[in-house]
Amino acid sequence: MNELSPTARLGDPVSRARSLGPAVAAAADAIERTQTIPEPLLSELHAARICRLLLPRSVGGDEVEPWLYLDAVAEIGRHDGSVAWNVFVANSAALIAPFIPLDTARAIFSDPRAVIAWGPPDPRYRATAVAGGYRVTGEWHFASGCRQASWMGAHCNVVEPDGSLRLNRFGRPTVKTLLFLKHHATPIHDWQTLGMRGTASEGYKLHDLFVPEDHTGTREDPALRRDPGPLYAFTMQGLYAVGVAGVAFGLARAMLDAFIALAGEKAPRGLVRLADSPVVQADVARREASLGSAHAWLVAILKDIWANADDVAPIDTDARVRLRLGCAHAIHAAIEIADYVYKAAGTSAIFLGTPFERRFRDMHTLSQQIQSRDAHFEAVGRILFNGDPEGSFL
Repeated sequence: MNELSPTARLGDPVSRARSLGPAVAAAADAIERTQTIPEPLLSELHAARICRLLLPRSVGGDEVEPWLYLDAVAEIGRHDGSVAWNVFVANSAALIAPFIPLDTARAIFSDPRAVIAWGPPDPRYRATAVAGGYRVTGEWHFASGCRQASWMGAHCNVVEPDGSLRLNRFGRPTVKTLLFLKHHATPIHDWQTLGMRGTASEGYKLHDLFVPEDHTGTREDPALRRDPGPLYAFTMQGLYAVGVAGVAFGLARAMLDAFIALAGEKAPRGLVRLADSPVVQADVARREASLGSAHAWLVAILKDIWANADDVAPIDTDARVRLRLGCAHAIHAAIEIADYVYKAAGTSAIFLGTPFERRFRDMHTLSQQIQSRDAHFEAVGRILFNGDPEGSFL
């Protein structure tokens, strides 16, 4: 008899995430207060392999289909936005594994609790190519999940020994990712925000750190990946957007469910019970349709791209455009639902500890992130009219 793999014995990723819901909810206040995922929840997340969903099987990951990843993140997000955000970021960082040497990836992820954290590129700081690797000094911010991380990274343009910038195959400056153990970075405790406080998306500094070549990779071009298969044919930015959509779906679902429960009990002064108001009934029905259709459309896009992806070639511009549009629509639909619920709940939404206020703050912190910006609709519209002759759309 063939024995099931450890992953198969654990069950599908959505079920695994769902089973963690009560533990995530129980820890939510502590996560908000301390900006750290506490034990035993952190160990439970690792035991359920929730941070390994996008990691290649070649280095011990689960390499799941992106729609399952979307729904797993959403399940966590129903109970706490910060934990869902850190899960999405940990999985996004694991996508560097197909772009670094196999031995390095296996060494890093041989630790079942390995998590990489990093901030976005800062053009002020560059890595200098030297014999055997790179030297880097700089400062980065928004390193979500850094308090749970064991490794960190820095995304940099590369300065060659002759002073020129290293260019990629598109003729643009290469963005190189340098990986190093967390203790090499000096933290900057600057995460005092409206929402998503539990992500501890802090800054960090490096001073003249040497990073060997075999601990670096370039994730900007799916054609450079080592691992074949449809998951890694997606662009990095596309899968980032899927993760943010998952967090947004979870927050919106939780807020809408909480409002439906409230409406069954609350009768505002001088009015009928909210659940008996035809206006509220129609508004909730519309939001259910909005959330359900946004989710169904995004899942349909992901499944279609997956089914038609080449084992080696990156997904084409049309697929990238559809994915970006599906994610942008999903995120904005979720934000609109959060706004509706917060207003419709009245004063029941304004107090600390209600099912509404933290999720509202988390959603509106999410709404400021790059994956949520309105400019994505402009970019998609521009390509729908004019195409993408340079092949640069992400």
